[in-house]
Amino acid sequence: MSTQDQIAVSYDVSNEFFALWLDRRMNYSCALFEGTNDLEQAQLNKLRYFHDGTRLGPGKRVLDIGCGWGANLEFLARDMGLTDLTGITLSRAQFSAIEERRIPGVKVECISYKEYQPERLFDAAISIGMFEHIATPEEARAGKHAAIYRDYFRRVWSWTKPGSWFGLQSVIGDRVPRNSTDLREIAHATYTIFPGAITPRLEAILTSTSPYWEVFEVKTRREHYEKTAAEWLRRLKSHEREIRERWGGDRFEEYERYLAACVMAFAKGYQSLVQMLLRRID
Repeated sequence: MSTQDQIAVSYDVSNEFFALWLDRRMNYSCALFEGTNDLEQAQLNKLRYFHDGTRLGPGKRVLDIGCGWGANLEFLARDMGLTDLTGITLSRAQFSAIEERRIPGVKVECISYKEYQPERLFDAAISIGMFEHIATPEEARAGKHAAIYRDYFRRVWSWTKPGSWFGLQSVIGDRVPRNSTDLREIAHATYTIFPGAITPRLEAILTSTSPYWEVFEVKTRREHYEKTAAEWLRRLKSHEREIRERWGGDRFEEYERYLAACVMAFAKGYQSLVQMLLRRID
């Protein structure tokens, strides 16, 4: 798994920096552009998809694994009226941001999923954009990733009640670039922006759910992530002067290159995005 120091490289740059080019709620994951071209609405569409897909409603107790800056927690609490929500993150900056939001009904812990133990079982779990941090590139090359993924699904199973649902979103690897330039740009994004992380293959996720979770629904959203990354890049560029002044030219150019690589990788089909709804096997 990515270490806390590696997570800091990815997410602790500055909360104010990310706020300049993410949506208002600071979703740092693929939006769902169904019936809209607006990023703000598309991100709400994504959050609504997981709310509905995990059969949430009044009185449901929910765990958000890798909860980011709290966008999903805030949506579930303020928009959907849920009152018993827990988020876990390994990012110190994200943890502080959620505490500052003071979202009613939300408890957050800065902790690894490997160390987490809930006080009570949950009715549902949601994890958006965290799965890529579970296995390291070295573990994947050594063939250890499937066992690590299965252990993750076992842990989430152990934290939930019979009848629970689990909503999962992850970037997935599809094709390896044969173009050396494309390969170099994707490698830069992987090792510079997200050290310790790797995009899993879809089949690796699917086979690792057994015997804990039934795969109920699988949707791939490659074009949606291409569109999300392109909007992030547009917003980043619109704040170029401020970013250069506050965080330096190297930071701007690093993220401009990273986001451009994301647009390219999804446009050419090197990477895709999966949304899954899983039902607990009791």
